[in-house]
Amino acid sequence: MIKGSDIKKIGLDGVIRNNPTFRLVLGTCPTLALTTAAMNGIGMGLAVTFVLIFSNVIISLLRKVIPNEVRIPAFVLIIATFVTLLRMLLDKFIPSLYESMGVYLPLIVVNCIILGRAESFASKNPVLHSAFDGLFTGIGFTLALTLMGIIREVLGAGAIFGIALWDFRIEFFSSSAGAFFVYGLCIALFNLIYTKVESRFHKKNFVLTYIDVEKSSKETEKEAA
Repeated sequence: MIKGSDIKKIGLDGVIRNNPTFRLVLGTCPTLALTTAAMNGIGMGLAVTFVLIFSNVIISLLRKVIPNEVRIPAFVLIIATFVTLLRMLLDKFIPSLYESMGVYLPLIVVNCIILGRAESFASKNPVLHSAFDGLFTGIGFTLALTLMGIIREVLGAGAIFGIALWDFRIEFFSSSAGAFFVYGLCIALFNLIYTKVESRFHKKNFVLTYIDVEKSSKETEKEAA
């Protein structure tokens, strides 16, 4: 069984503390290439989430069976199986998304986010923990790509989720240079906000701990008297 506190910790790690895009700066190729539109970001994020969850589960189930010497090739084989399945499903049911993702869909096999979670988490933790890790890491990745996609689509195409907003557009944000600019800006803002929130949280905890210590010491003095 998995505890609620474990789910909370895994969730905060995957979405915020160790966000793969804004904190760890992983998976930069699809992040830069597919965020010209918000829908592309959602599509790639959900695809990675699908592979993350199922590959984490299988790797966790086999963690005591896979020899340490061949663990990386075994992880790649498991991930490739789910990527192939995903490609077949998208080609059959959502061909437009399949075409828009292009070469970056098969490249999910060697996506450092998926390999990283397989190596650092799934191969060392129980199945449910690994499934939640894949889910929340995927959510963090999806949210990051969607945010970047919204910014670039609104400014670069004057639209959001394919719906035209105005005729005004700045072509720079649809270019490769614009992708790097938006990515760097998002990383800077995310980490600035994260640092400030974490600092306030630690200060609050410090004050509460100090108050508890003071109360405890006063109670001890009363008992001694």
